[in-house]
Amino acid sequence: MKKVRARSLQWVLVRRLILLQAATLLIFIVLSAAALWIANPRLLIDNEAAVAAIRGAVDRDGNGRLIVHETGELAAFRQGFPNVWYIVRDGSGQSVRFGNIPDVYARNFGDLLGEADHATIGFSEDDLRPEAYLEKVSTKAGTVQILAATRSSRNETDGLEVNISATVDVARNPDGSRNWEKALPALAVIIIILLLPIVLVMGTTTLVTTPAVVRRSFAGLVETARQAARIDIGTRAMQLPVKNVPQEIAPLVHAFNQALARLAQGYDRHNRFLTDAAHELRTPIAILRTRAELLKQEPQSARLLHDIERLSHLAQQLLDHQLLDRPADQCRIIDLTDLGSRVAADFAPLAIEAGYDLAFEPAPNTARVEVNVLQIERALANLVRNAIDHGGGSGTITIAVDAAGGVEVRDEGPGIPVEEHENVFEPFYRLQPQSRGAGLGLNLARQIALLHDGTIRILAGSWRGARIRMELPVRS
Repeated sequence: MKKVRARSLQWVLVRRLILLQAATLLIFIVLSAAALWIANPRLLIDNEAAVAAIRGAVDRDGNGRLIVHETGELAAFRQGFPNVWYIVRDGSGQSVRFGNIPDVYARNFGDLLGEADHATIGFSEDDLRPEAYLEKVSTKAGTVQILAATRSSRNETDGLEVNISATVDVARNPDGSRNWEKALPALAVIIIILLLPIVLVMGTTTLVTTPAVVRRSFAGLVETARQAARIDIGTRAMQLPVKNVPQEIAPLVHAFNQALARLAQGYDRHNRFLTDAAHELRTPIAILRTRAELLKQEPQSARLLHDIERLSHLAQQLLDHQLLDRPADQCRIIDLTDLGSRVAADFAPLAIEAGYDLAFEPAPNTARVEVNVLQIERALANLVRNAIDHGGGSGTITIAVDAAGGVEVRDEGPGIPVEEHENVFEPFYRLQPQSRGAGLGLNLARQIALLHDGTIRILAGSWRGARIRMELPVRS
């Protein structure tokens, strides 16, 4: 079955932000175009505004001569543009002039400009002569041409001049109506040319900045996830912090903390039950052992003593599980050789009684490890007890310590099949259902080794019997 890959929230946000920005920009342009289409505005620059102000002031006197009244609009415009000048001409050749008119505009422009509806007259950038605007307009005096500008020279500028010019001419049919079939493709290309750079810039900016912003926003969540990954059986009461977690994720963290608390409580109740049960069993087991030892030496009484011993060993292993909850601050640095020799001395009588010889091989150099002494001692004791129970009842059981922080327990029994090397570490798993062991010793030893960042494994080789090696980190 193909593993489903989780989606990256960061890149989902990036993609959606880019699409949202592009859609927002497109909607804004469409709405702006619609508003301009409905309003049909006309943007006037200064020279065109001068013509518009003069237009309402053009009239004729009682003799039919062309005059320009001093209207309020024209007076206000002159106040804002004191250098304004203009020439008003009608079709009969009459004209009215005002202001400091440059010589080039005082000439007759000929028939072309005389027939023009509107025109902008300008010169090269190095020429100081100003730009002017010409427009044929309808006034009280009839149709006239007005030529106007707000200054007589480019020297009169305020220091910065910005000219923006845009002309849009839509294809038309013979009757003068707009031909949109021809205009729309070109208009679409123009819009794409205008929009594409904006979309690319916005998309690139979003692509570069959003991941950093998202990572920074999720920094608290990432740290909380790292802390959650460090939770194990020894830190089951730990609670994840919610201070730096995003508000949307906080309910999930609270629910996780509550689940941890319930699991810790359940584990503690279960552990207390096992401990209490094991303690309660010790007294009746001791009474049974005493009474069985008083029986006559018969095969049935010997088997009864073995069964009682097995039951006593199981109760002890249940009590040993209490050791897993010992805090880490009870660790101290010891010589592994000393611990191994002490366990060998404790189990020598039991091994000899079961028919074995017990040998101890110390490390050639000091093997210093930082451990909870009681836990490691019980782990090693379970390995030795396992060898006594399953070593075949003969041969030599060897406890060997080396300078690499390793302890090996070897026997000369039937050994453990390779395919069972991992299974035997499971709780209550036994190779032979009728064996004396309870199936907890190796599991307890592995858990203790893991608590000390160590390992425990069954070695494979051509030798006879089983070799189980526990290795702990060495302190220099």
